[in-house]
Amino acid sequence: MRAGGDFADGATVFSVLTATASKIAQAGAWPAEAAIDEITLDYDARHRRRFRFVADSGTEVLLHLQETAHIRDGDALVLDEGGFVRVRAADENLLEVTAADADTLTRLAWHLGNRHLSVQFLPGRLRILDDHVIAAMISALGGAVVKVVAAFDPESGAYHHG
Repeated sequence: MRAGGDFADGATVFSVLTATASKIAQAGAWPAEAAIDEITLDYDARHRRRFRFVADSGTEVLLHLQETAHIRDGDALVLDEGGFVRVRAADENLLEVTAADADTLTRLAWHLGNRHLSVQFLPGRLRILDDHVIAAMISALGGAVVKVVAAFDPESGAYHHG
């Protein structure tokens, strides 16, 4: 509480303790030499509107965006006080899905979408977060599944931009 008896805005309270980022700069659209720190985040942590992060060298950052954003590898958190924190996509446990032909892979993609799963589309293959139940379904539908460890960058969806 403030001395006046009312509650302070969260961003105002945290700004004393941390740097605040209210914008994201896309990879290639910000000067890499201006990065003051970097942070490695998994997909879930890169799909946020408001969150507190501690970057690799200890910089505390409050992400405070107007709406949820899909932050990609190479993007930067633009610090309101000046400077950038480079974002790296963390490696995650994933399933790589392939099929004998394009028709089967398309059908598998439909089943994954029907379950509202996040899917990364790559040439001739799909990637999803590791899930043994989904892996069994894919196999039963004629697909092949291989476990991989890689950065996950799924499609944002038809109603999201970025």
